[in-house]
Amino acid sequence: MHARIFDRPVGASAEAPGGGRLPDAAYAMGPWRIRDLTPDFGLEDVWELPGEGDKEDFSRLVELICATDPERGATGLPRLLWALRWKLGALLGWDDEDGGLDARVPSLRERLPEDLRDTDPPAFATLPFRSLYLTDDEFAAEIANRTMHGVMHLGWVPGPAGSGRCRAQMTVLVKPNGWTGKAYMSAIRPARHLVVYPTMMRQGRALWAGMERTAA
Repeated sequence: MHARIFDRPVGASAEAPGGGRLPDAAYAMGPWRIRDLTPDFGLEDVWELPGEGDKEDFSRLVELICATDPERGATGLPRLLWALRWKLGALLGWDDEDGGLDARVPSLRERLPEDLRDTDPPAFATLPFRSLYLTDDEFAAEIANRTMHGVMHLGWVPGPAGSGRCRAQMTVLVKPNGWTGKAYMSAIRPARHLVVYPTMMRQGRALWAGMERTAA
């Protein structure tokens, strides 16, 4: 495995050192199969993750993400925001089982064609996501609670021209649950963009670098 870390990834911004927000068109240009499965979902965010590697590195990246606990590595304000979210969720019943997958909303697995249903994506160790499918260049997972039904999509896209390398692109798709869900998504957007995602990018840079050293 020959993964390396971008020093200044394409699309990097002051909001996300080591990673960067991308325009919506970055998702629209990809040949992603998730689009056929989520016509009723809206596009929330597109981010470039801070790693680069060979084509076969994608499955390793997915395994790394599924095994990660971003809350555990968080400190200061990010840790406070995670704790606040879980406390509010418990107080308001946002994360109760009857408000999630196979209860309030059906799983997107019901929409998967046979070839995607037969894939074997890794499960998440701590995050409350359910993996949907994994291909050579695409991974999708879903989450649902009383505020929304969401999808995290990862795509392995061509890197710098002529490099023969690939880079990771994360897209967040969301279907809010009525006006409450829309208000919730609007309220947390600044914290996600300014604190949560940039922290995840820094953690991802360190984890990817660790994976590179292990494979060296």
